[in-house]
Amino acid sequence: MTLRQEIVGNAMQMAVVNLTPGQTVYCEAGKFLFKTANVSMETRLSGPGRDGGAPGGQGGGAGGGMGGMLRQAMGTAMQVGQRALAGESLAFQYFTSTGGEGTVGFAGVLPGEMRALELTGSRAWFAEKDAFVAAESTVDFGIAFQGGRSGMSGGEGFVLEKFTGTGTVIICGAGNFIDLNPADFGGRIEVDTGCIVAFEEGIEYGVQRIGGLNRQGLMNAVFGGEGLSLATLEGNGRVILQSLTIEGLANALRKAQGGDKQGPTGGLFSTHAG
Repeated sequence: MTLRQEIVGNAMQMAVVNLTPGQTVYCEAGKFLFKTANVSMETRLSGPGRDGGAPGGQGGGAGGGMGGMLRQAMGTAMQVGQRALAGESLAFQYFTSTGGEGTVGFAGVLPGEMRALELTGSRAWFAEKDAFVAAESTVDFGIAFQGGRSGMSGGEGFVLEKFTGTGTVIICGAGNFIDLNPADFGGRIEVDTGCIVAFEEGIEYGVQRIGGLNRQGLMNAVFGGEGLSLATLEGNGRVILQSLTIEGLANALRKAQGGDKQGPTGGLFSTHAG
């Protein structure tokens, strides 16, 4: 069943989800906004089972007895370890409607848009770190580590969130969204690494250096504000970009507070923390 949801608001959007009796939705800790009294809330370290099991259940694939409990515990530990390495929240919050229909509200942590993606099971979706807001219990949340060469040279985008299964997943980003397909632009687009929100499976993600180690390449890196690399997206599929980067927002806030340490050069010589 498709999740009944409505995205409301402008500068900082919210998702209002209507749950049918017994239906479960989960979110990353810290994204919950409000709920009706007939919606139960449970915090768990584990992600949803592949059978879409409700909170409190053991899932359908672990098996019984001590061996099943041990396998489940090891699986949960691996999930938590991956999320810890990725800098993600360690826990999920699960909401289940009991005694009739219920309503739950979720919000992101930055001013910007939200988007509901419908997974059919044929293609996974990848998203930037912290983009995940909430999803049906039939959607699996995972962590995807990009190849060492792309990740290390790009700085951003090394760790991605991965969504598989079927159902609705809600993501958020900063600023406004634009949907593109690289196939409409010759099969390849080059993007500021901080502007990628999400893309479908089948899109090839990479990182390339801006120009060579020559005068123009150094000018781009030092004065262009982009550093040394751009992200590349190739293939045929949906790509969602955001108009505001977290780094850009942080720099603007520091400048407004009189604490801008970036100076006139930006880019390569930025001294911002993090």
